Amino acid sequence: MIKFIGLVLLLGQSWLGPDILAQKVIVSKTSDFPTIQEAIATANAGDTILVEAGEYPQVPIIVDRPLTLIAQGQVIIDAKQQKREIFLIKSDSVEVNGFILRGVGVSYRSELSAVKVIESSRARIINNRIENCFFAIYLQDVQFSVVRNNTVLGAARDESKAGNAIHLWKCENIIVMNNHTEKHRDGIYFEFVDNSLIEGNTSQNNLRYGLHFMFSNDDEYIENEFRNNGTGVAVMFSKNIVMKHNAFRDNWGQSTYGLLLKEISDGVISDNYFYHNTTGLLGEGANRLIVERNTFRQNGIAMDIKGNCLDNEFRENDYLSNTFEVVTNSRRNNNVYDKNYWGQYRGYDLDRDGYGDEPYRPVNIFGKITNEIPSATILLHSFFVDILNLSEKVLPTIIPKELVDSAPKMKPHHYDHN
Repeated sequence: MIKFIGLVLLLGQSWLGPDILAQKVIVSKTSDFPTIQEAIATANAGDTILVEAGEYPQVPIIVDRPLTLIAQGQVIIDAKQQKREIFLIKSDSVEVNGFILRGVGVSYRSELSAVKVIESSRARIINNRIENCFFAIYLQDVQFSVVRNNTVLGAARDESKAGNAIHLWKCENIIVMNNHTEKHRDGIYFEFVDNSLIEGNTSQNNLRYGLHFMFSNDDEYIENEFRNNGTGVAVMFSKNIVMKHNAFRDNWGQSTYGLLLKEISDGVISDNYFYHNTTGLLGEGANRLIVERNTFRQNGIAMDIKGNCLDNEFRENDYLSNTFEVVTNSRRNNNVYDKNYWGQYRGYDLDRDGYGDEPYRPVNIFGKITNEIPSATILLHSFFVDILNLSEKVLPTIIPKELVDSAPKMKPHHYDHN
């Protein structure tokens, strides 16, 4: 996957490549082609269609041959809330570049989209602004394609009437890069998408997930920002996922998470920033993951690791000013915790090696109680809770005694997550 991605980024140009026979076709109100569809109908494969500034209301626009479509200035295509697509792409090697697309209406029967690509390869959807559309960019059965530098702004208030900003289904070798998505159901949606990259995107203020990720393997998402979504990111029923240098911020509310991991295995979660989430990371059936060099700051619960999470390694993370550092629903632990900094650790370092001389158990009994009975949080800072936690520390009977960091770091690692 990495070799493919590197090649695509180095290309940085149209998939069509140089063609001495390719022509430029001009679309304008005063040219021979006043509509985009008329230009497509007469263009040859490999041609470039240049659309001059103006409003072009005719939709849908069906692209059935390899073409590059480029907006020259402010080109607006408004579907006016009709139940129609704007661009429907049915050919390989199509580029849609620089358009302002608006007003695709809500449909309960199909995923109407501003740009829909079906059963194609080498598509490039770049530099577009998409406003108030049911679905914005939709790829189905697509390979070796790029969705980059698009701004997608919705107005969703109800999940039942909202589509996704960038939606991929049954795709492979896709790059989703440097897009901004907002106010849709899900900002980015992957289902059955393999060997793909999500990088440098901002996904915020979406009703459900910033990124919704299911049944997808061998993918990477790096350097993305997920802010103030119903839940930041959900990764489910997938394997071999690499998650690095992402920020999960302000995903706050009842049953809200920065990152939800459900039935995933053999992945890496490193160098991420979890800030001000109800729960930073929730794991259910997450196995054989490396979770390292992350910062968990000011979350209600830094990590909720269920008892069915096995053989994971939590190493060299910083836990700073969280109400609860780790909670679990099990009295057993099958994971490794090592060399983490725990803000609530009160041990000492007599040999001055930088690590506590006493091991640390990050789960406390009150955290376990409030995880099962949320209303108990009203007692959080009471004298009763202090006595309860002290008694459990002296004689553990409820919290898992195996869940221990034997080398807790005395000072934070201070990772740079800017």
